[in-house]
Amino acid sequence: MSAKKAFALRLDPALHAAVQRLADAELRSVNAEIEMLLREALARRGVKVEVSKSAKRGRPAGKASEGDSDA
Repeated sequence: MSAKKAFALRLDPALHAAVQRLADAELRSVNAEIEMLLREALARRGVKVEVSKSAKRGRPAGKASEGDSDA
């Protein structure tokens, strides 16, 4: 389960389109781009925000001898 807080955000369509273009250029989702923009804005104002530890993505590390070889 995600530890992130979900909430509805209403944006002007032109603002959403601008964020979408920026997100596409940065290879991010709109959600991730908005999060980055908020972090940058807070940093400019001197507000320190710690980066939360997120769950690791991908397969968990396993033993090489568990019968799943690429050979």
